[in-house]
Amino acid sequence: MIITVIPVLKSQIPMLANPTMELADIQAAAQCLQEVAHITPVLTSRAVDRVTGSQVFFKCENFQRTGSFKFRGAYNALSQLSPRKKQKGVITFSSGNHAQGLALAGKLLDIPITIVMPDDAPIVKQNATRGYGAEIVLYNKNETTREELTQKLSQERELIIIPPFDHPHIIAGQGTTALELITEVGKLDLLLVCCGGGGLISGCGIATKALLSDCKVIGVEPEGADDATRSFYSKTLQTITNPETIADGAKTPSLGKITFPLILDYVDDMVTVSEEAIIRTMFFLWERLKIVVEPTGVLASAALLEGIVKAPGSRVGVIISGGNVDLQQVTKLFAKIN
Repeated sequence: MIITVIPVLKSQIPMLANPTMELADIQAAAQCLQEVAHITPVLTSRAVDRVTGSQVFFKCENFQRTGSFKFRGAYNALSQLSPRKKQKGVITFSSGNHAQGLALAGKLLDIPITIVMPDDAPIVKQNATRGYGAEIVLYNKNETTREELTQKLSQERELIIIPPFDHPHIIAGQGTTALELITEVGKLDLLLVCCGGGGLISGCGIATKALLSDCKVIGVEPEGADDATRSFYSKTLQTITNPETIADGAKTPSLGKITFPLILDYVDDMVTVSEEAIIRTMFFLWERLKIVVEPTGVLASAALLEGIVKAPGSRVGVIISGGNVDLQQVTKLFAKIN
């Protein structure tokens, strides 16, 4: 495997928050999600195997309920609340997949959900979130931050905040993605996972290292939103304000106080991919695998298909994180391919 891995010593990990989590947390989440979340398909492609020289297994969370892995963590987190807290309701901040995942989970569990979203969030995402029964509170990004407004509403309405990624039950739920993949395909030499706030890769890293200790876990970010990659190499939490990328799920300004230490502990390397690589990979997966994948959803695939990560002769797992794409923008994106 032609992969450069920077070793990380546990003594170097800044303990920003208690990152103690283990496979049992993810197995408990899997029990919670049984017969609620979809067991998403694993796809293979001879064309991809020829291009990469690897045996590649795509875990397709674009077929998950609400179109992304976010439903897993949302349902698991809401399920842990006390009856009183469930009755009071939950609030979060999100303009995308977490909003939809939490909204549907709340509908299934009869928990009132409030979502703080920017007023320029795509109408298609606002409509989908409302369609699952959530209340949306819009805000102007030039006047306040989503965190400040969420905290204010939480105190005024006595609502529990369930953040998009920096929450142990969210992380455990997302980790069931890798647990399912490994249960189905067995041994892997490498697992590629997209990274935004770090909830998915943290959970998948915990599950993978517990089940396959020799499997390398690599996170993938857009070049223009590489805060996690910078944080990984510097061992200092880095922040990028309003990063520029079409991969909107990776626009989080930084990793969380829980996810950062977990990534340092369970992830072997971090890499980035260009905007052009994201678009080319989207087109390839749409055309060759016949599946709808959003820009963030192809990050892990792009690292492999573009040769940024090379693993000839290896069994490689790739997490496709979601398929919630604005179809009106697809033609514009694909027109950029030469």
